[in-house]
Amino acid sequence: MTKAFVKNFIIVSFFSVLLSRLLPHPPNFTSSIAIAFYLPSIFGLKYILVSLSAFILADFVLGTHNLIFFTWVSLILVGLLSRFFKKYYYRFIGIILSCFVFYFVTNFGVWLLQDLYEKNLEGMITCFVMALPFFLNTLIGSFLFALFIELILTFHLVKNIIIKINTTH
Repeated sequence: MTKAFVKNFIIVSFFSVLLSRLLPHPPNFTSSIAIAFYLPSIFGLKYILVSLSAFILADFVLGTHNLIFFTWVSLILVGLLSRFFKKYYYRFIGIILSCFVFYFVTNFGVWLLQDLYEKNLEGMITCFVMALPFFLNTLIGSFLFALFIELILTFHLVKNIIIKINTTH
């Protein structure tokens, strides 16, 4: 990948996380998990900071809350998880697992810190069941953003192959 492509991809990714959280959207239907997964998977673990910083900036614009630790930690875990899914044919499995990580970590935070559910196993199960509609949005949004990212990466790869073929003839 060219340096210009990498730079542009990272900049667009940052603004994608920021805007997909700030603009009106269905709950949990953002690019956050897909970007938190793809940047470190493709470019290395240090790029966890790109998606995390966009997410943090959006949190400060939207307003802070007592679940911030759980959302931020879940994105860091998604980034760390991504290193096991570098091959393109495994990345969609990685996205699905990343959605589960986000779901379990953030909803554990909801159960632990909010007064919505009893602090016992039944209360925790109820919390996770009540969050299933949000989880569906997370899966759909993350999958669609991942598909879009894969299309961009494929287009860039094909374009480079065509350029290479044309320059060798």
